Amino acid sequence: MIRKFFKWQINIFDILDEHWESPPVTKVISNIVVGFFVVGLLFGLFSYLNILDLGESFTAFFAIELAFNVLLIFEVLGLIFLIPKSVADSVGKQFEIISLLLLRDAFKEFGHYLGDLTWDVGFLYELLPIVSDAFGAILIFLITGLFYRAQRHIRITQSYEEQKGFVAIKKLISIYLTVSFIGLGIFDIISAYQTHEFIYSIKLFYTLLIFTDVFILLFSLRYTSKYYNLFRYSSFALATIFLRLTLSAPPYYNVLLAVIAGLMVLGVTYIYNKLLSKQAKPLEVQAEV
Repeated sequence: MIRKFFKWQINIFDILDEHWESPPVTKVISNIVVGFFVVGLLFGLFSYLNILDLGESFTAFFAIELAFNVLLIFEVLGLIFLIPKSVADSVGKQFEIISLLLLRDAFKEFGHYLGDLTWDVGFLYELLPIVSDAFGAILIFLITGLFYRAQRHIRITQSYEEQKGFVAIKKLISIYLTVSFIGLGIFDIISAYQTHEFIYSIKLFYTLLIFTDVFILLFSLRYTSKYYNLFRYSSFALATIFLRLTLSAPPYYNVLLAVIAGLMVLGVTYIYNKLLSKQAKPLEVQAEV
């Protein structure tokens, strides 16, 4: 009975995963993001013309912030679908999300400077956090690209049955993460209605990702106990902790933590690949003999 219940959940995940990156779904996502962008522009225009009293936060740049927030929702869902396929790719997706968050914050701050500007020392000092977020996003973009290029996906299981079981567990985790993410979104909407302030729960979601990474690490011990693999998975979990701290860190420190996390996983990946190549060479020599 329990096995059938889990199998039913896995089948649901397979159906959703099959259609997630299909052209029709991609077009729908694009239309939704564009729709929110247009709505944000209208609200910004109404606020600028004093047609609606929406507060100082509703400027033209609010449309960009709103579009980025909606895009980030779909990026997080894409991250969830990546977990069963590759833990490394899901970590790379986390860095993609952080880079987009940094860009969003930069756009958000630019919205405060739409009027007449006084180019004095004080204003230049206020621009520094925006520049930090922008260049930090570029650095994370570079690190993420190098991280993807350096990946070597090596199966840790010894048979097809073990691989199927391992993937099934990760699919179940992804299903529960999806339910949690939707639940957090509903909570944010209710909270925004009650307090008139929208607070995103992405920090709490990244906390869930930390426990998810640790669980996958511990569960992988059933299939391998090699030190190299354990250290690699552990470094990925630690990187998620750094990224979680990035979300609540003040300017400059958020970029610093994100770059440190990126350099850490990138360094571990290059070292891991080097060690694997050294292990493979004696086997090749032995085969030739």
